[in-house]
Amino acid sequence: MTRAFVHLNVHSEYSLIDSTIRVDDLARACATAGMPAVALTDDSNFFALVKFYGACESAGIKPIVGCDLWIADGTEHSRVTTLARNRAGYLRLSRLLSDAYRHRGKSEKVLVPRTELMQAGADLFVLLGDRSDVGRANDPERAGQLLSEWQRAFDDRLYLQVARLQRGPREDQANTQLLHMASRFDLPALAVNDIRFTAREDFEAHEARVCIATGRVLNDPKRPRDYTAEQYIKSPDEMAERFADYPVLLDNAIELAKRCNVELSFGKYFLPAYPVPKTHTLETFIRERSELGLDKRLSIHPPGVGYTEDNYRSRLKIELDVIVAMGFEGYFLIVADFINWAKDNDIPVGPGRGSGAGSLVAFALGITDIDPLPLDLLFERFLNPERVSMPDFDIDFCMEGRDRVIDYVSHKYGRDKVSQIITYGTMAAKAVVRDTGRVLGMGYGHVDSIAKLIPNTLGITLDNAVKESPELAARIEAEDDCAQLFELARKLEDLTRNAGKHAGGVVIAPSALTDFAPLYCVDESDGMVTQFDKDDVEKAGLVKFDFLGLRTLTIIDWAVKAINAKRRVTGEEPVDITKIPVGDIRPIPC
Repeated sequence: MTRAFVHLNVHSEYSLIDSTIRVDDLARACATAGMPAVALTDDSNFFALVKFYGACESAGIKPIVGCDLWIADGTEHSRVTTLARNRAGYLRLSRLLSDAYRHRGKSEKVLVPRTELMQAGADLFVLLGDRSDVGRANDPERAGQLLSEWQRAFDDRLYLQVARLQRGPREDQANTQLLHMASRFDLPALAVNDIRFTAREDFEAHEARVCIATGRVLNDPKRPRDYTAEQYIKSPDEMAERFADYPVLLDNAIELAKRCNVELSFGKYFLPAYPVPKTHTLETFIRERSELGLDKRLSIHPPGVGYTEDNYRSRLKIELDVIVAMGFEGYFLIVADFINWAKDNDIPVGPGRGSGAGSLVAFALGITDIDPLPLDLLFERFLNPERVSMPDFDIDFCMEGRDRVIDYVSHKYGRDKVSQIITYGTMAAKAVVRDTGRVLGMGYGHVDSIAKLIPNTLGITLDNAVKESPELAARIEAEDDCAQLFELARKLEDLTRNAGKHAGGVVIAPSALTDFAPLYCVDESDGMVTQFDKDDVEKAGLVKFDFLGLRTLTIIDWAVKAINAKRRVTGEEPVDITKIPVGDIRPIPC
């Protein structure tokens, strides 16, 4: 008879250092093995949360939300696993992690103070294992004292976790102590497998990943061996065999999984509140500002050939009706506000591009400087009530002034509500070949000669590279070490490697950002970013604004200022490039 079981300690590729598991593969493997749920407990982050949640729902299993935390108690550091009981528990963890990154400094580890975790204990489950302070304590009395403190803070939300990974006497000793403590303190113990890769045969690829992250070589006899070949997604039957002498540990894992119920909803947008005068609503204010803005535009540039003012006013009303019906008045007003602030503060802004240039409302509010009517630009390409999606203006700022605009937005809406967005680097074809060759101990010149045979095609995969490069295919066929290199590199290809900052994405939340997404930073000098990438922040309900830095605008600004400096000397009128007709091809005299 097959026993039921749920894995409650699993790292994915988004731990960035110690796992090769892709979240889709995790959900699929657990569903195939008949497991009703699985927990993702990545190392000190929620990078993969939205993707994991969606993958589990698609696979028909319950996602359990959690993470592994490094705990600081004075100068001592230990490890615990945390699981959220509900959405409130997830938000508590999100805030704890965000604070830990905010105060990270130059530390390699992201540390959560032990007292802070205990104070935030409501709606959280804590699992103490062999790397916890209790598991590491050599003195049974000291272990008992520490466990008493955890029990007072978490009561029936405290568990002890036991892993049998064939890590030697130290693991056996810790497990004996943990099981003894579970009996002594009447606490439930449960089985885990500290999963880091999908199948047993993926162990070598996992070790290569760890070596890539730590700068080691696979055959280095001095490198740490922190993992074993047992840390794959074991089936319930395999776990039952491993814990045949303690079947209750499997039952306790199932019971804890039943207690974890985090419900997340996607697809609803939460716009920040744009401040309008008391005599206005968002609708009346955007209509008034748009009409006044159109009057100003038409006073400078008359209607395009073949159009009348009535055509403009009719188009403006149609667009405003759509914007109001879709509830996007606030979005337009927010964008118009920071763009016009930039213009008023001598920060060059691009005239507009993409489908947003088809909006007359955007032209009237000063978001774009392109009259869409004479150019036959369609508003429906930008906003269409039959295909509801957030409007998305691509806004170009001068490279030198972009950060000032972001700072203005942060000050206006609150620094706890504004953040840039994370982005993830992956192991692309050439890079993964070079990295894999290094950890295999191959010479740089040899590996470089192989990597250079991969075509310089954007987004090319290793398999396609072999198809497109006969010379590469021939070397793989003829050279055993080249074949070994490619076999290992394929397993690592496209894994998430590192985290960075999106070039232009900024989110503005209606309340503290941690109500919607946890925050991350590399160190205190780098600034905070969301832990969710640009696609996931939108799924979580946050609205993304693109603040793109464009060097061309900076150069144009330098040129105009240089020209006008000379014109001032000669008493000539300064050049205003916004007033130059689109069809004017005359050069500006310098």
